[in-house]
Amino acid sequence: MTLPAPGLSHICDFEIRLDPPHEMGVTPAGTRRIIPVVGGTVTGPLLNGMLLNVGADWQTVQAGGVAQLDARYAMETHDGAVIEIVGLGIRHASPEVTARIASGEQVPPSDYYMRSFIRLETGHAGYDWVNRALFVATGGKVGPTVRLSVYRID
Repeated sequence: MTLPAPGLSHICDFEIRLDPPHEMGVTPAGTRRIIPVVGGTVTGPLLNGMLLNVGADWQTVQAGGVAQLDARYAMETHDGAVIEIVGLGIRHASPEVTARIASGEQVPPSDYYMRSFIRLETGHAGYDWVNRALFVATGGKVGPTVRLSVYRID
C-alpha cells in the first residue's frame, strides 16, 4: 500500500519582534539564551492579527553551531481569538553566515537552514481547525526580527 505524500497549504506569515537575549552561558547542553518575544504581526490567507508581548524562545546552541529553537508565545486574531503558538525547530549556518546574521545583516534565508514544527492551540470555536492540524514553518532572521512562513500539513 502506498500512502499519499502530504501537501502544504500556506496559512500565514509571522513577523516576530524580539528583545535582546538574556544570556545564560555555557551549560552541559550548550550555550543557552532566552530571547523575549515582544510583539509582531500575523498576516495571511487563514490567520491575521498581532503577536502578543508574551513568551520567549529558549534557545540552545550546540557545539558545531546548531541552534535548537524552543519558542512559546501567543497571537490575537483580528476578531479577538487568542491562539497559543509553540515552535520547535533548528537553525544552522556556516560560521561566516552565523556572524553576518548576529551582526544584524539581512542574509538571504537560502544561505542557511531554519525550519520549525509549529503547534497552534485555542479554545475559540471559530479557530478550532488549528487544534486539528499540524504545521511547519520556514524562517529567517534579520536583527531583532524573525520572519516565519507557516504551512498546514494537509
